[in-house]
Amino acid sequence: MNAPWKSGLPGNRDPFAAYICDDNALDVIRPVVIELGWQPEKCNKGGLRNAVQSLSVSASPAILLVDLSESGDPLNDINALAEVCEPGTVVIAIGQVNDVRLYRDLLSSGIHDYLLKPLSAQQVHDALNQALAVFMSPKAGDADAAKRHISTAVVGTRGGVGASTLATSLAWLFAEQHKAATALLDLDVHFGTGALALDLEPGRGLTDAIENPSRIDPLFIERAMVRAGDNLSILSAEAPINQPLMTDGSAFVQLEDEFRQAFEMTVIDLPRNMLINFPQLLADVNLVVLTCELTLASARDTIRILSWLKANASHAHPMIVANKVQPALAEISKADFEASIERKVDFVVPYDIKAASNAAKLGQVFVDANRSSKATAAIRQIAERVMGVSTEDTLATGGEKKSLLGNFDFKAMLAKKPKVDLTKAD
Repeated sequence: MNAPWKSGLPGNRDPFAAYICDDNALDVIRPVVIELGWQPEKCNKGGLRNAVQSLSVSASPAILLVDLSESGDPLNDINALAEVCEPGTVVIAIGQVNDVRLYRDLLSSGIHDYLLKPLSAQQVHDALNQALAVFMSPKAGDADAAKRHISTAVVGTRGGVGASTLATSLAWLFAEQHKAATALLDLDVHFGTGALALDLEPGRGLTDAIENPSRIDPLFIERAMVRAGDNLSILSAEAPINQPLMTDGSAFVQLEDEFRQAFEMTVIDLPRNMLINFPQLLADVNLVVLTCELTLASARDTIRILSWLKANASHAHPMIVANKVQPALAEISKADFEASIERKVDFVVPYDIKAASNAAKLGQVFVDANRSSKATAAIRQIAERVMGVSTEDTLATGGEKKSLLGNFDFKAMLAKKPKVDLTKAD
């Protein structure tokens, strides 16, 4: 059941489903599911046998949470579940039997994890984050496993919220600090600032790709992309503003396919109107960094985009970043903003006009020009969350980089969660 996640799975496959026996456990699980951007309606009443019946006539989700509490023979029932689960499903079991032998047998049968009742929100949150890490990264040793790759789209809820600044900064951090081969794709074809922020000429690579999608291949990528460093390349454009964007989006999708083969990281500076025109751009994106400001208009558009993502790109993990924050001058408070969008803001980047001006004068990306600013520290934390690398972990391992794709809450995962009492006699 724990086969690696494949990007080619059917598009109608749900990211998550749960089959739970009791209301108390459902009350714990549903808020966590909402926080992760999934549909709480996928939390079903009924345990393992209900899961087997349902999945025998419908597609399996990417992550399956199943309750064994009412199962008289969990191991046999798990085998029945395996028969109806498609490859790629990561299964987390829940039960009330505290037995180390059962725990080991379940893991041997292919279960990813076993959580002991009563559940806590943090316990469920950690387990689901670890499941994300499993299905979003290929397993070592699989001959047909996809190359390690994280694709991140940065979307601004409003013009001027700083999404492009965040996109260029994240790309620079991935390339320079984490030493990952990184591609930055600026899809604001007429007014993009990606190359400008890096003090580069954009070239004609992106416009050539749009005009001749059939030319896109590894050699085209090598020639068309502008190098911004040993590990960072950018593809952008300054197309004439009297020429409308004439494309069906196929060129952008082909570019993303080539990036997955040539780079470890892709950062897409994605204008929000592109979501409407080319929803297929998010087909293989792992993470959407939704950049907002603490205003009523931004709160409204954050709600709308989150709803759009749930309906059209439910596989992509949304991360909310409040940028240019001035608490004393904010139109609405962070608490009111979170209440409006019904989820927490993941990161807050403080407003720093002097730092922004300094970056422009030096012709450097924001985080490179202002390495000691509080805003840079916040953006660095975002990059570490995306990479699945914490500063503490890097130091503890003598600088060795961990590869935990999809680990969007690494610090929480360091806390040992209660599962079973492993001191009990075998």
